[in-house]
Amino acid sequence: MNKKFWKNKSVLITGFEGFLGSNLTRMMLFSGARIFGLDINVKPKKTILTLADRRKMTAIKGSVTNYKLLAQTLNKYKIHVVFHLAAEAIVKRSYAHPLRSFSTNVEGTWKVLEACRNAKDIQSVVVASSDKAYGSHKVLPYSEDSALKAENPYDVSKSCGDLIAVSYSRTYGVPAAITRCGNIFGPGDFNFSRIVPDAIRCALLGKKLLIRSNGRFTRDYVYVDDIVNGYILLAEQLKKKGLTGEAFNFSDENPMTVIELVHHIYRLIGKKPNYKICNCAKYEIMHQYLASGKARKILGWKPSVSLEEGLTKTMKWYKEIICHEP
Repeated sequence: MNKKFWKNKSVLITGFEGFLGSNLTRMMLFSGARIFGLDINVKPKKTILTLADRRKMTAIKGSVTNYKLLAQTLNKYKIHVVFHLAAEAIVKRSYAHPLRSFSTNVEGTWKVLEACRNAKDIQSVVVASSDKAYGSHKVLPYSEDSALKAENPYDVSKSCGDLIAVSYSRTYGVPAAITRCGNIFGPGDFNFSRIVPDAIRCALLGKKLLIRSNGRFTRDYVYVDDIVNGYILLAEQLKKKGLTGEAFNFSDENPMTVIELVHHIYRLIGKKPNYKICNCAKYEIMHQYLASGKARKILGWKPSVSLEEGLTKTMKWYKEIICHEP
């Protein structure tokens, strides 16, 4: 982190209470910048943000679909940098509730960008996307030049958000860039429908893990701190290097199947794998993984936490919260 860059800056993080948002918020609290967070669910019961963390920032309750609130926030606090992370992030929920997903992920993105277009002090906007924006491709890994071929509600919502960000960047000069990541894991993820939290919890509690897919789905798995560092690097370099309208993949470039990941987790915990293949996953892409050469070359980014180290840290954190649950 370039603390010189962040000194005297005001930063808005949308979706700051979420898994990635809370990790980014905690790291940004050490930057020297003034931190503001916007979320529809302020002070949830489960979070990694402490009372001490909250005293160092300003939390704003509200939705990214509320344009008036966004505009007031950007202008009142003279926001320089926006990290736009607010989104419906669960594929299954997006399938069940497409209107909510499109509203948050698509409408929310255009309203954030429109508010940034009309704000006076904006210097950089990082728009969080996903590898899902690419849709299904026969040729992998995805590069940033791969076509956006999404079909299902969640995937389409991310593709739309990306195109809107490019539109605002190229048409209006809004200094926005896009991040696309694989499967992020680490402390702070309380959504046990995801494979890493669920596998760790089941292994720790001696329960059978139910794998929704056939176990052969291929994904990238990246530790949350590495992704946070990528976001920060992009925000710092966006204006200086003329990266407006660009997209960046963040990946450790080590794709593996769900079965391989699960065996890795059980081995690290020291238990025999105990799972059932349900093969009931719907509307999910079989193989997805990213090339991150662009981020490595232009931003100087590279993952610093290995899969084994990241899983070990994550397991330690889950063991603490699971053992202390009432």
